[in-house]
Amino acid sequence: MREIVTFDAYGTLIDFQLGPTTLKVLADRLDLDGLNVEEFLDDFRVMRFQAVLEAYRPYDEVLHSSLEKAMRLHGLPYRSSDGDALVEAVPTFGPFPEVPGALRALKSRYEIAIISNTNDDMIKHNVASIGVEFDHVITAQQAGAYKPDRQTFEHACKAMDVAPAQVIHTAQGWEYDLIPTRDLGLKRRVWINRYGRPGSTDYQPYDELRDLSGLPTLLDC
Repeated sequence: MREIVTFDAYGTLIDFQLGPTTLKVLADRLDLDGLNVEEFLDDFRVMRFQAVLEAYRPYDEVLHSSLEKAMRLHGLPYRSSDGDALVEAVPTFGPFPEVPGALRALKSRYEIAIISNTNDDMIKHNVASIGVEFDHVITAQQAGAYKPDRQTFEHACKAMDVAPAQVIHTAQGWEYDLIPTRDLGLKRRVWINRYGRPGSTDYQPYDELRDLSGLPTLLDC
């Protein structure tokens, strides 16, 4: 029976440098009195999550709207060029160092796939930077929905022509991936806990790794 290891892309495979990039884009406005940069970045993160819970719209629009809301909340003047700069930056982000080698090892036994909250044209550049061929690249654009919506995962299984029990899902994102996949009937789930965050017994069972380097051994490759 076919088995597929699926991956979230940004934050799991790709070093998603959106925070540092945002600070570079807004460098000329970050000297505002009383601005807490860490709170601003956290609000931007929360607003991106809130945006993907709404009706589907392309990811470039999600970035624009959530950045504008976060900036206005903190009294920062927003320019449409700010959102444009982030949209242009995302495809330039490359993989974490251990990712290509781990993926090549996994391909000796499994199909590998991406399930990502992004647009087709945006992620193709990130995938190319990894340098490993994926059997499937599933995006929110194709699914018409963003994770954590179950529709995204259900679409992925249909597109890959597999049952959930044939899927091992691997992701860093807790809210986007670990929570919504608990009851999907997947064969296995692996949390890539790059930032040492606390897990939860409420969402077991899952395996936990610091990065992808231990994944081939965990999956008997």
